[in-house]
Amino acid sequence: MTVTQGDHVLSSLYQRSVADYWNTEKNPVNLRLGEVDGIYHHHYGIGEVDWSVLEGPEETREERVTRELHRLESAQADLLMSHLGPLQPHHRVLDAGSGRGGSSLVANLRYGCHVDGVSISESQVDFANEQARLRGVDDKVRFHFRNMLDTRFPTGSLQASWNNESTMYVELGLLFAEHARLLSRGGRYVCITGCYNDAYGLPSKAISQINAHYICDIHPRSNYFREMAANRLVPVSVVDLTAATIPYWELRARTHLATGIEQTFLDAYNNGSFQYLLIAADRI
Repeated sequence: MTVTQGDHVLSSLYQRSVADYWNTEKNPVNLRLGEVDGIYHHHYGIGEVDWSVLEGPEETREERVTRELHRLESAQADLLMSHLGPLQPHHRVLDAGSGRGGSSLVANLRYGCHVDGVSISESQVDFANEQARLRGVDDKVRFHFRNMLDTRFPTGSLQASWNNESTMYVELGLLFAEHARLLSRGGRYVCITGCYNDAYGLPSKAISQINAHYICDIHPRSNYFREMAANRLVPVSVVDLTAATIPYWELRARTHLATGIEQTFLDAYNNGSFQYLLIAADRI
């Protein structure tokens, strides 16, 4: 039997299904927003909305809305980057679950550091590498068809690493073990993620609908802290971004870029069953 690279990267049928989803995904809410400035995010936004974008000439409304949604997503990426610590151009960092490369490019633009992104979607890896080439930073920003649970990068080689809305696709214990292996002592790990609120009880109907929509498995809030503690990752900052992300979803629900999942997110946030958190932790 012939063993391919994909057999090493995609270790389960579930991972193959996730890879298939993202290999064929061409959602306008991801692609159109990235066309604004060439930074293609695969996450949601935070901050107050400029509601005036819904007013004014109808013929330019779509452009105004697209730019505003992209501004909110860029604000989320900037917030994550601000928690990575005092990075220098010689440092190496990891974007785990890098999508089309937006967060990696933001990190390089901000710090000048070396960035490796990993994704189990070959089409996303190819797309992201092309964006790095077009920006002339492909000597410092590279994307790899690899599994975030087994990156094969050297132990202790990173100053920082992050997951931006990608932790719900893997087991947290395995994920944090790999981040802890990769980070040097004192290195910083950051994640922004949606998680279900243990205080609510079992996952709500809305959580199940979100899981089905994105083929993911949203974890309870408590699992993040339990598995970090088990893997030498000590939180230094926890920020509840739930209230900050609701305006983004309210705007998106009223635009041409709505995908049909917007009200489900709003219901989950507003009934308290779902939270949007930033967690920054140091590797001890």
